Amino acid sequence: MDQTSLGQTAAGQTIAGQTIVEKIAQLHMTEGPSRPLRTGDFLSIRPHRCMTHDNTSAVMNKFKGIGARKVKNPQQLTFALDHDIQNREEANLKKYRAIEAFAKDQQVDFYPAGSGIGHQIMVERGYVVPGSFVVASDSHSNMYGALGAIGTPIVRTDAAAVWATGEFWWQIPRSIQVVLEGKLPHGVTGKDVIITLCGLYNHDECLNAAVEFAGPGVASLSMDARLSISNMTTEWGPLVGWFPVDAVTVQYLRGVHQRLQALGIERFTENDIAAWEKNPPRPDTDAVYAARITLDLAQVTPHISGPDTVQAMQSLAEIEQRKVEIQKAYLISCVNSRLEDLAAAAAVLKDRKIAPGVKFYLSAASKWVQEEAEKRGAWQTLIDAGAQPLPSGCGPCIGLGVGLLEAGEVGISATNRNFKGRMGSRDAQCYLASPEVVAASAVAGYIRGPQRDSNDVGDRAPQRRYTELAAPSGGAEKVEILAGFPQRVEGRLVFMPQDNVNTDAIYGKDCTYRDDMTPEMMAKVVMENYDPQFAARTSAGDVIVSQFNFGTGSSREQAVTCLKAKGIPLVIAASFSQTYLRNAFNNGFLCIEVPEFVARVREQLANQIAAKQKTIIPGDKIDIDFTSSTISWREEKFAFPALGSVPQSLVIAGGVENLVSRRLAVT
Repeated sequence: MDQTSLGQTAAGQTIAGQTIVEKIAQLHMTEGPSRPLRTGDFLSIRPHRCMTHDNTSAVMNKFKGIGARKVKNPQQLTFALDHDIQNREEANLKKYRAIEAFAKDQQVDFYPAGSGIGHQIMVERGYVVPGSFVVASDSHSNMYGALGAIGTPIVRTDAAAVWATGEFWWQIPRSIQVVLEGKLPHGVTGKDVIITLCGLYNHDECLNAAVEFAGPGVASLSMDARLSISNMTTEWGPLVGWFPVDAVTVQYLRGVHQRLQALGIERFTENDIAAWEKNPPRPDTDAVYAARITLDLAQVTPHISGPDTVQAMQSLAEIEQRKVEIQKAYLISCVNSRLEDLAAAAAVLKDRKIAPGVKFYLSAASKWVQEEAEKRGAWQTLIDAGAQPLPSGCGPCIGLGVGLLEAGEVGISATNRNFKGRMGSRDAQCYLASPEVVAASAVAGYIRGPQRDSNDVGDRAPQRRYTELAAPSGGAEKVEILAGFPQRVEGRLVFMPQDNVNTDAIYGKDCTYRDDMTPEMMAKVVMENYDPQFAARTSAGDVIVSQFNFGTGSSREQAVTCLKAKGIPLVIAASFSQTYLRNAFNNGFLCIEVPEFVARVREQLANQIAAKQKTIIPGDKIDIDFTSSTISWREEKFAFPALGSVPQSLVIAGGVENLVSRRLAVT
């Protein structure tokens, strides 16, 4: 497998001061800035691999809708059926047959229902390698970072673009370094590490960032522990959860290589492994980070997430005292059902039985994992204890199939999400924990850990050690403007002072599923759930300025298209929901992150904010100059990330589907 060595451009020019995300993105860039990449840059990426699961069917429709007929590079794609595999209704089976037929016709690697969860297949089947850029139309693509790759999610429209052209657009996120010190105490797991991080840093410190794990503590973590941590960085908020490549990584890759060789498959060679071992991908020593978190692994103890949120944690020792009764326990999903997890649970359950009144559901991350667990005896130990096996797939983790939580029930799960209603009834409660704690709770009938000696790990929790780092000012950047893209936009400033303005506030659910909504009708209900007077008070040409995490919530595209219908040329925010940002540019709508400018607006309009005004229209205009990447307001200037040819092309075409269609027509 050909790879340009990290630390250099394809032309051999040295890149200094880059994070690992910037370096790996640089290697996979097909269009973007001519200088070294940095946070905020827009570019086109040619990913090493792209995985889709049951949503392959929806991507197929988008693929055909943009006029594509032939996949650009079949070797780039993997299809794995894993979500609704317990559904034997003809409609679902028909969908599965159509996906399989499409894969065969397009010569794409296909894994039928029961093969395993797509993310696990990607790592155990050699599709993910160090220094690669791997995407999937699923939020837990972060998991690939455990192998030294950039793993990040994309939406279905992006996946269709990758199928058709081999590329998709991306914006470089800010990077946060997480320094791991010390070593985990006995009985503490990788799941406890990520539960602790989610609980300690639960104010969006890492939202939409790329997290780079570093420090001496990394070496003590097994690959299964790293996979669990990277996987669940999704719930923490980051778009990437990257681990460095070391002896643990190399040993894992050699195991993958040997298994694939036995099947007559070679996705990488011994020479590749030797090259990764000798010259692993790494950030530059002078890389620039937005923040740094330090965690002493020796201070981590078993913790529980919940109920019903990963942002709340409590120590195992604390919750044990309350004897919280459970009715269901789960050892399933892509975060914690690998060999190490199954073996740990089996050690707890050996010669024991699940408590009366408790149902314990079991599913391996893949068919291969289950076969290995069977060979080693762990699987049978779990079955003998009373576990109810399910086919390898997502199942109850996403509220599909048998074993869902019913109203009034409490569940303890080794999955990655415990959002209210996700695993069944909204009137149930769900806690997250490590496989050992799940197994011990299933035996006890209430949440507790395995019995240990007097050197128990107790109920302490690490202290917060978070440092924001001053980012160097890049200053305004001159940009060449393509024909059809505005050189500048001038409009009346409309300030929305709330954080987390969600998509339901922007465009309500009562209109989302109506097919008769014309653009004129959409314009009349824009922001109706945020401020009923918004549509009447605002006009075409106004520029919306808002706070952090604008567009959070559901992925409805109408939350973008309704603003276009109103004549709003762009939104400026301190930060955006990543899904909203992708939907915006995929529909040809401009969004710009400028937290410094938003802070200044908030300061200037403090009196109106104090008066609890939902929509503040001070009356003056804002000027956005795209040629110099600057915003002018009240005699001050603020720089923003340059919008080069990639985002400009999306806006000119009116969205990614139109852009891909045009490029396909040309070729």
